[in-house]
Amino acid sequence: MSEPWVVRVDDVADPRLEPYTRLTDVALRQRKDTATGTYVAESSLVVRRAFEAGHRIESFLLAERWLEGLADVIAGAQRPGETVPVFVGEPATLERLTGFHLHRGALAIVHRPAQPTIPELLAGARRVAILEDVTDHTNVGAIFRSAAALGVDAVLVSPRCADPLYRRAVRVSMGAVFSVPWARAETWPAALETVRAAGLTLAALALDDDAVTLEALEADLPERLALVLGTEGPGLTPAAVEACDLVVRIPMARAVDSLNVAAAASVAFWATRLR
Repeated sequence: MSEPWVVRVDDVADPRLEPYTRLTDVALRQRKDTATGTYVAESSLVVRRAFEAGHRIESFLLAERWLEGLADVIAGAQRPGETVPVFVGEPATLERLTGFHLHRGALAIVHRPAQPTIPELLAGARRVAILEDVTDHTNVGAIFRSAAALGVDAVLVSPRCADPLYRRAVRVSMGAVFSVPWARAETWPAALETVRAAGLTLAALALDDDAVTLEALEADLPERLALVLGTEGPGLTPAAVEACDLVVRIPMARAVDSLNVAAAASVAFWATRLR
């Protein structure tokens, strides 16, 4: 590819590559949405899905072999009067630059879309997932993928929940974070009252003596339902459980007390899906 936007790189100190030089896991976890206004799309599939979702790409960082496979995305990302650079290097150079093994040789810096308000997010939604303090990015990504596959209309995350647009969450979701609308609550657990005011029944997935079984909920499904899921280990906080309309548990066998939160989410999404 000889287009003018292709930039060959072999010097990791090139100032044009500065957005890519701090992409260690630690640095990315510390980045704030308001500080950069960008996220990292990793792998050719995710880069393509980000582009197809209408997200504005700032630059690409690719191994040579992806130039042809992403040629249409690269060309489509160019804007009148503004060249979107495509930095191309050898895999070893790219790994030295980013500080981690470059998954499948493709990255892009992408501008974050504006988040909806909670009322905007919930308008018309009949199935909603709410994540309280789920800090593992793999779990967040897996939950988004299940949400997309099983008909969840929207996802609301608590202030301390992991970033759905962190590169690992995006990759695990296979780009589903681009197709399921989501927003981050600014106050917690007060945001749950906003959800109730929008007309949704709040169901907390938790181990509780007063919990109903998932089968019982499935037999009498509310028209509009929000499933509230907590982090690994501690689960939902007492304040979040108290703010919900009912508590639901998934019956377990063989003395297992609970499922991983991503697995529990999949089971609950399936059981409560719209028929």
